[in-house]
Amino acid sequence: MNETARHKYNAGIIGNCAYIAHIENDTNVNWLCWPSFQDSFVFGGLLDKKLGGTFRILPHEETINSKQFYLENTNILCTEIETKDGVYQVTDFAPRFEQYERYYKPLTLIRKIEPMRGNPKIRVICEPTYEYGGKFFHKYRGSNHVQFEMEHIKIRLATNMPISHFFDDNTHVLSQPIYLILTYGSPFEAPIARTAEDFLFRTKEYWYKWVKNASIPAFYQKEVIRSALTLKMHQYEDTGAIIAASTTSLPEYPGSGRNWDYRFCWLRDSYYVLTSLSHLGQFEEMEKYASYIANITQNDTGRLQPLYGIMGQSDLEEYTIPYLDGYLGNKPIRVGNQASEHIQNDVYGQALIALLPLFSDHRFRHQNLHAAKSWTHLILQKMTQTIDEKDAGIWEFRNFQNRHCYSNLFQWAGATAALKIAKQYGFEDIEEQANTIREQAEKHIESCYNPEKQVYTNASESQSLDASTLQLIMMGYLDPSSEKAKNHLQQLEKELKGKHGLFYRYLHKDDFGKPKSTFLVCAFWYVEALACVGRLEEAQDVFKQLLSFANHLMLFSEDVHEDDGSQWGNFPQAYSHVGLINAAYRIAVKLDKPTFFDSLYE
Repeated sequence: MNETARHKYNAGIIGNCAYIAHIENDTNVNWLCWPSFQDSFVFGGLLDKKLGGTFRILPHEETINSKQFYLENTNILCTEIETKDGVYQVTDFAPRFEQYERYYKPLTLIRKIEPMRGNPKIRVICEPTYEYGGKFFHKYRGSNHVQFEMEHIKIRLATNMPISHFFDDNTHVLSQPIYLILTYGSPFEAPIARTAEDFLFRTKEYWYKWVKNASIPAFYQKEVIRSALTLKMHQYEDTGAIIAASTTSLPEYPGSGRNWDYRFCWLRDSYYVLTSLSHLGQFEEMEKYASYIANITQNDTGRLQPLYGIMGQSDLEEYTIPYLDGYLGNKPIRVGNQASEHIQNDVYGQALIALLPLFSDHRFRHQNLHAAKSWTHLILQKMTQTIDEKDAGIWEFRNFQNRHCYSNLFQWAGATAALKIAKQYGFEDIEEQANTIREQAEKHIESCYNPEKQVYTNASESQSLDASTLQLIMMGYLDPSSEKAKNHLQQLEKELKGKHGLFYRYLHKDDFGKPKSTFLVCAFWYVEALACVGRLEEAQDVFKQLLSFANHLMLFSEDVHEDDGSQWGNFPQAYSHVGLINAAYRIAVKLDKPTFFDSLYE
């Protein structure tokens, strides 16, 4: 790969389960949506350098070097800027810690600027915007703060820096730490330096404790920890929803038109997320997420959607914003996601699998005994009504439908989960219903089998292959030790495997032509499939190769171009990190080394 040509996202993220902010390696906050993931950006330079606003700490002299790193085992990000005048470091974090028997997670961004060497001169620029760059704030001078106002929205920047700095063009010689505390909706009224340092210490301790309480395998611990921390930030704690990404409209490939809004919760990806949380032993997050899904299944009495808003909203109407430049000039800029209107029938199986721990895991089931039968019956009824339908499939094709193997696989898996619930509770009628669905799903799956090529195609009456059918092996529909599973994997490799272990979702034409970039989570699925069929050494080799496609902070995008390893698509992609976690655990178990002590004497 040509390293110099590789496109990487040069930013890290911070968050506290109420918001996520992206910090570039020049200190600019180039993406921050307030008051929630789904609202307009306050800083959106990622999509438009002029209309997106800015919040950066600029050096007076030209930057000689910059580097970014996380404080180990935390979501606290440090950016170090070197100039000929000296070196300064910006520490960015979103406060999060336990207080009053609950989590304190305010809409507050804290930036600590400290001189590291010499006498660096800086210029701080803070210019928020709103309504996706359509409106700018009025700026007012306070005694120790700057107030930004626009209609009913108020943002305040409290600081121990001279306020006049924000109203003139003078630089500031950095001789002692400076604190910038940006708040949304409510003013910050407390000692600035002392409070910022206290919040920094308590936030650091929170993340240390969270990581120590996680179950981390001995296999690539550091990378699994970073992925776990990244996944954690993508949960909107208020409801338990986990978003696919905090960004919108970052292209899957330049000029592709495949620019989507991913700031929503995909019900049909719940199985993978819950599996990763279960591996990590993070049951609080797991229970919150499962409860979010349970609420949706109860409140949405009609057909379940593939995705919902973080508050459980079903109306996610998609529209475009014509006046923004777009990331590297790529348009359209989309807000909302039309895929919420799609028929994707795997969602019912996903929902049942998501609810399974609430009803069958003895750590949770005492809370949910009264609802076990009604919830399970409700979803099985929806599966009965939809199991023979064609749908848009996991990849959300916009203009054609098929009876997809993947959708039927999750109907099979959902019915299997319902059987487990039924047997635990003695629900004979539920057991009969689940068996009927399971048999029908199996019939549809087998209609996708091509005996001549010894492979399962993406849909009945189709010759196209699809990486989603790797799940036939990982979910136990195919016995991983069987020749059928091994042959299926080999055929998928022949057609869909790219360079360096990367994997395409599919290579047939869709609504936008043929895909030009690989889908990273599919590569991690491939690693799992290799491990399942006993090709463990290959699984480890591919896993190691895939790590090279992270950016400088071990953050992964949605898509990777196989020719140069460039990162594309929304970033960071929660499901890419979920894929890494699940692949690492799969390998660790196969190596019989899921814990640190298993590898102690190697």
